[in-house]
Amino acid sequence: MFDLKGNEEPDTRSEEECFPNIDTGIEVAGDRVLVQLRREKSTSKGGIILVDETRQTLRFNETVAKVVQVGPLAYRNLDEGLTPWPEGPWCKEGDFVRIPKFGGDRFERKIPNTEDTALFCIFSDHEIIAKVDPAAFEELDELL
Repeated sequence: MFDLKGNEEPDTRSEEECFPNIDTGIEVAGDRVLVQLRREKSTSKGGIILVDETRQTLRFNETVAKVVQVGPLAYRNLDEGLTPWPEGPWCKEGDFVRIPKFGGDRFERKIPNTEDTALFCIFSDHEIIAKVDPAAFEELDELL
């Protein structure tokens, strides 16, 4: 479901499993956008437990994220009286977006009642690459 590169098996986990709801304790400032990266899989489709090295590679390569927060100055003209961008905001809270593979300020938060962590990243508003429709992931897999 969330494989945008077409080189791994489809992810059949629920949205809640991929993007658990976690309080980050952070409020983004200015033109920043806080996103949560999709959790890496712990087992393959066949039930094989993935080793930590594989899981970390999957995490590092992730480029799909869910928008958690949008800063108060995001998608506004900072030099022109804070007027909204003519084309409007590129994303809003709850949207799925493509993000750069490198960059951003990345940090982890523990997922309550588990040993796992979730990965978050803060980007400037203009660094968001694209808004993605989760229903179209299968079609995108074929294109990429």
